[in-house]
Amino acid sequence: MHYGSDRPEILKHDPFKAIVAPRPIGWIGTLNADGVPNLGPYSFFMPLGSAPHMIAFTSEGMKHSPANAKAQGEFTFSLATDALKHAMNVSSGSHPDGANEFELAGLTLGVSQVVGAPFVAESPAALECRTISVQPLVDIEGNTIDRYLVIGQVVQTHIRDEYIRDGRFDTAAAAPLARLGYRDYATADTLWELTRPDD
Repeated sequence: MHYGSDRPEILKHDPFKAIVAPRPIGWIGTLNADGVPNLGPYSFFMPLGSAPHMIAFTSEGMKHSPANAKAQGEFTFSLATDALKHAMNVSSGSHPDGANEFELAGLTLGVSQVVGAPFVAESPAALECRTISVQPLVDIEGNTIDRYLVIGQVVQTHIRDEYIRDGRFDTAAAAPLARLGYRDYATADTLWELTRPDD
């Protein structure tokens, strides 16, 4: 099977997100103009580089997280994990501006060291970021679409002590969530190592 813009009827649901999977969840913390905390998960999320550390997420529409990240010039990322999946799901709701998703989800505000935006204190790891850019995306015909790419540079890293083992962050113990297609998720709790040919 192959297709372009016309999806075959046999595929009742768009498989794009199920194919490009698993995807880490960018659990983004910001402050609105009144200083009210906002928290939302974004599955179009990725690291961009390691020197300096940079991350990015894309929003379908100018939602609170990209708007706040642009206006305040900062945001945080908290690792969404299996233990926090229900809180993450609550924070994904369409809440009005000024709603505190940390409070709605029963989460503790982590106090950032460099930026003003909070992170999820219960998360095994979090990153404080300064916003580099918030840009609308364009399609192949040059049309601006209602999608926004947010890029941030990490300025502070938080790791809970119990997740540091043998000088490494214990990813399996943290059990991060990954987004698949449809309403499907996966948990990364089993790791295996594969050395490179030039190691």
